Amino acid sequence: MSRTLKRSAAFTALFRALAAGARGGPSLGARLAALPRMIRATARGEYDGGLRLAMMTAATAYVLSPVDVVPELFLTIFGLVDDAVMVTWLAGSVLAETERFLEWEAGRSSVIPGQMIP
Repeated sequence: MSRTLKRSAAFTALFRALAAGARGGPSLGARLAALPRMIRATARGEYDGGLRLAMMTAATAYVLSPVDVVPELFLTIFGLVDDAVMVTWLAGSVLAETERFLEWEAGRSSVIPGQMIP
């Protein structure tokens, strides 16, 4: 995997995505609209985002699961902080991966399918 979704990379991607509207990068709407296409391309084996999608799905399941209520009950503030960190990481990861997918999709449109002749 050439780009891993490290915590700092996800937070950096989130910051860049929020600032991209002013600099002409992909808008938040374009990135979110690319999400279903990215999932479909990954399921077909065309795009290599399987592990990253699995990590994002696991993070979503963690935040939405009832098991996550336990830290909030006993650790109050710390339980909420872990949710905030997870949601921020998830948002940055989704934005970084959709940006990567949009670049892949743009490059793919210039490739002509067929066989390579030596």
